[in-house]
Amino acid sequence: QTPATAEVAAVPPRETSEAGVAWHDVRDVGLEGQGWSDTETPFDRLPARAKELVRPPVWGLSQHSAGIGVRFVTDATEIHARWTLRSANLAMNHMPATGVSGLDLYAKTTTVDDLSGKWRWLAVGRPTAKENSARLVSGIPHGKREYLLYLPLYNGVESVEIGVPKDASIWKPQARNSGLKPIVFYGTSITQGGCASRPGMVHTAILGRWLDAPVINLGFSGNGQMEAEVATLMAELDVSVFVIDCLPNISAGEVASRTEPLVAILRKAHPATPIVLVEDRSYTDSFILESKRQRNLTSREALKVVFDRLQKAGDPSLYYIPGEDLIGDDGEGTVDSSHPTDLGFIRQSEAFLKVLRPILESQTAQ
Repeated sequence: QTPATAEVAAVPPRETSEAGVAWHDVRDVGLEGQGWSDTETPFDRLPARAKELVRPPVWGLSQHSAGIGVRFVTDATEIHARWTLRSANLAMNHMPATGVSGLDLYAKTTTVDDLSGKWRWLAVGRPTAKENSARLVSGIPHGKREYLLYLPLYNGVESVEIGVPKDASIWKPQARNSGLKPIVFYGTSITQGGCASRPGMVHTAILGRWLDAPVINLGFSGNGQMEAEVATLMAELDVSVFVIDCLPNISAGEVASRTEPLVAILRKAHPATPIVLVEDRSYTDSFILESKRQRNLTSREALKVVFDRLQKAGDPSLYYIPGEDLIGDDGEGTVDSSHPTDLGFIRQSEAFLKVLRPILESQTAQ
C-alpha cells in the first residue's frame, strides 16, 4: 500500500480565520463508526427511517455520537477543534464532561509511510458550553502523521471541525491495513460509554485501536433490550462480527425470550457471520448484596441455555463471553457498582479481546 498522501489531494478547508487557522469540516474528511449514511442529521447512529421503527428513547439516544470518529492525516504542528453540541448538559453526576461531551485525539506513533504504528492518546477537547473551540495540541514535530478524533459519547454534535495552520494540509487516510469490516456492538449504557473519562476509553474504542478495526457503537443507555426492531436494522450491515451485550438492561425472562429471535433475525441475513453473546458484568457490590448477585446469575443462566441450544442446533459461528471477570474481581472497576471506570473498561477490553482476536485473525487469513 502507498501512503494516503501519495495519490490523494489534500482536503480543502472551508474557512481560514484571521489567526491563520484553516478549518476543515470532519464530514469532508470522512466519518468512521456510522453504519448508515441515510441519517436525519449528519452525526446520528441510526438511519432516518428508524425514527418510525424504534422506541422514542432508542431514537433519542441514537442521536448521541458515541463511537463516531474521524481518521485523518496532517503535517500540522498544532491541531485545533471546534464543535457544537446538541445539548447544553455537558456532564452527568457520575461521568465527566470530557467523556459526555468532549473530543478525544489519538495519534499513530509512526509517520504514514509506516503501517506498523500504534495508536497513542494525544489530547482531549474539554467542553465548556454548547459551542466550543480549543487548541488541542501544539509543538508537534514536522512530518505527516495519522490521527483519530473521537466524538462525544453521551451528547450529540451539530458540527465538528478540525483546525490546522494555514500552511499545513489535511488528507483523507488510507484504508486500514487490516482490511476488516466493522465490528458492531449492540448494548447498554456501558456499551455507549458510561462512565469513561473521555471518548477513547470506552471498551469499543479501545478494541478498535487494538484490533485495527472500524467499530459501530449501538449502545443505548438503559435501552439495550435485544429488540427485534434494532436487530432488523443491524441485519442490514455488512460486518465482521456482531457483539450482543444487552443483559444489564433486561431480566432473565427477557433474556430467555428475546435472544433466540434476535439471533434468528441476524442469521437470516448473515448465515455465517460470527455472533458473540456477552454475559453481564458482575455488580461490584454483589459480593455482599445477594439480590444483585442473583440478578447476575439468573440472567447468565438464561443466556447460556439459549447459547447451548443454538450451538447444538448447528450454529458454528456463535461465541460466548462470560461476565464474571469482565471488570476484575477486586471491586475497583466501576463508578457505581455497574458502570466501568477507565480501569474497568481496560479490563473489559482484555476479556473481549480473547474472543474477538481469534475470530478476526481467521477472517484476515482467508
